[in-house]
Amino acid sequence: MDIENRINAFLDGAPHAVVGATTVRSKYGNKVLRAYQQNDRPVHAINPRGGEIEGLQAFVSLSGMPEVPHGISIITPPKITEAVMREAVELGIKHAWMQPGAESAEAIRIGEEGGMNVIGDGSCLLVMLGYTELA
Repeated sequence: MDIENRINAFLDGAPHAVVGATTVRSKYGNKVLRAYQQNDRPVHAINPRGGEIEGLQAFVSLSGMPEVPHGISIITPPKITEAVMREAVELGIKHAWMQPGAESAEAIRIGEEGGMNVIGDGSCLLVMLGYTELA
């Protein structure tokens, strides 16, 4: 499947989860979460500290969510991304988008071998969703 089809398959479902969501508005983990919100897409925040991020309850892990998401956006260091991908495969999540800097060859391998549609080529969700820096 080419990258355009991978992206369309990722976006063609809901809900999504942002792994690496943060309360720090200048960080990409927050911007990606807000990009989903700006586009009225159902989204969950994942942060190991829990709490609340952008008005959403933050779950400490993917397995702690009340539902299995259609796809995950990952904004974490590559070693953490690899662990996230293992958990995602175990949960049966079908789509993963690694934001630039989160990807690694090992994380991509884990996802692809687990049957996932993996985007880890440097494509940016913020560009695809037309994110704008609002209030």
